[in-house]
Amino acid sequence: MDVSRRTVLLGGVGLGALGATSVKETYGYELTSHQHVLPGLHTPLRVVQLTDLHYGPFIRAASLNRWVETTLALRPDIVLITGDFVDRHLLDSTAPLLQALSRLTAPLGVWGVWGNHDYDYCGSEARRLGTDLTVARETFRTTLEGLGIRILRNAGTVLRDDLYLAGVDDLLRGDPQVQQALPQMPTTGAVLLMSHNPDVLEHVPQRVTLTVCGHTHGGQVRLPFLGPLRPNSLLGFTEGWVFGPAAGYVSRGLGVTGAPMRLNCPAELVVFDFQPE
Repeated sequence: MDVSRRTVLLGGVGLGALGATSVKETYGYELTSHQHVLPGLHTPLRVVQLTDLHYGPFIRAASLNRWVETTLALRPDIVLITGDFVDRHLLDSTAPLLQALSRLTAPLGVWGVWGNHDYDYCGSEARRLGTDLTVARETFRTTLEGLGIRILRNAGTVLRDDLYLAGVDDLLRGDPQVQQALPQMPTTGAVLLMSHNPDVLEHVPQRVTLTVCGHTHGGQVRLPFLGPLRPNSLLGFTEGWVFGPAAGYVSRGLGVTGAPMRLNCPAELVVFDFQPE
């Protein structure tokens, strides 16, 4: 075999392996489990975080149903969906998304916040229906809440005597008001905050015990030695635990956008087993 032909064949094998790895990371996912002390808790708390579902051209009902089944099998006390329910490029009905999400249930509820793609999708719906963004967003919120998924937009609620949950609007498309989400926050107990975008962390007060975020996809494509092509965080909070300026966790999320590709950055479904201090 001549050198040039051998090089071409080896290159083809390499590209084939790369493609197989990318497909596996795009449509597979890791179950990431964390045991973590959460100051203020009196009793243990299991939280499942789903984020960046991106139902649209690349993520369809089969993926959604797998994520929902895994979530239900984990028997969480609460489910948090930190934005981007849909992809901005969704061209067909949200019915399969809604059908899958309607199966989610947890003793302390299923809660969510808006992401930037949710705003973009609602903007497209507003143009299609000849209405404005506020009406389209409210229609989407009402639909989700009819399924038992309550959206916290700069609001919060007491879930039990040792737990307060809050959520803020999206940083890129909305109007996040952290302090507006915390007025009913008790002086004791744990405080969980949901934010789609992790860059909100620079505005989170120390009284908030932990902020859970998404948005970055972990970069979605991470190149050796170079890191993520698009970190999607001006503060560099791409994935995992953040301990300053406020405590947070940034999930790599489940879906994809832009292209059906992940590389060196597998999707993740996160389960937190929080323990009292």
